Parts: sequence; C-alpha cells; structure tokens
Amino acid sequence: MKHQVTPYLTFDGNAREAMAFYAKVFESEMEGIQTFGDAEYPTPPEMDDRIMHGRLKKDDLLIMFSDSFVSQSVTVGNHISLALELESEEEINRIYDALRQEGKVFMELQDTFWGAIYAKMQDRFGVMWDLNYTKSSS
Repeated sequence: MKHQVTPYLTFDGNAREAMAFYAKVFESEMEGIQTFGDAEYPTPPEMDDRIMHGRLKKDDLLIMFSDSFVSQSVTVGNHISLALELESEEEINRIYDALRQEGKVFMELQDTFWGAIYAKMQDRFGVMWDLNYTKSSS
C-alpha cells in the first residue's frame, strides 16, 4: 500500500491570500483553484467567492487549500487536515470505518461530483482527515 499524505489548510475567507503568500515562500505555482460559486454544490451566495479547493505544487511539494463555510469558524486545531488519496473502494471503506470510531464525521463517505468517493472526519484524537478515492474513468 503506497500513499502520500497531503496537508490541507482551511482558512476563514482568505485562502486565496494565503495561497499567494505560500506560493511566493515556496516558489511554487497556484493551481486548480475552484470557488464554491464554480462548483456544482449547493451553497449560499455569500460562499460564491470563497475557495472550495486549490493547491500549490512544486516538485514533490503539494499543499491543498480551502475556505471554511461561512457558518463554521476556523480555529487553531481545525484549520489543517491530512488528505489521504486511497487506492480502492474497499480501502477507503475500511479506513473510513476505522477512523470514525469514537470520532466525528463532517461529511459522510459518498460519491462526489468530482468523480471520487470522499469523506471528511475528525478521529478520536482530534486529527482531521480528508479521505479520497478517485474512481477510474473506464
């Protein structure tokens, strides 16, 4: 089983500014920026300009970014999660079931509009996780 864990940083409406700052620091490129308004996901109008997902990439460095929902506060401790790209549906189901024990699920394991199976949760130790399995296009 070969995996890479990626830091996923969440901000309170200033993800684009943070991305620009870190892009300069790490001499990397901002890519894949999608706002909540761009997405096929129902959100209130005040979410339209917030970043739903973006990333910085340079060589092996990958950092992902998002803004929080306007109704959720961002505090130290919940503003970073570990994004784990998994290799099979069976594997994501197994890891999801294990991490949710005594934890808190924020987004149930489900099919998504971006062609993946995804869940967001906090495990019993307070670690935030984004689990993702990208389904094959065949």
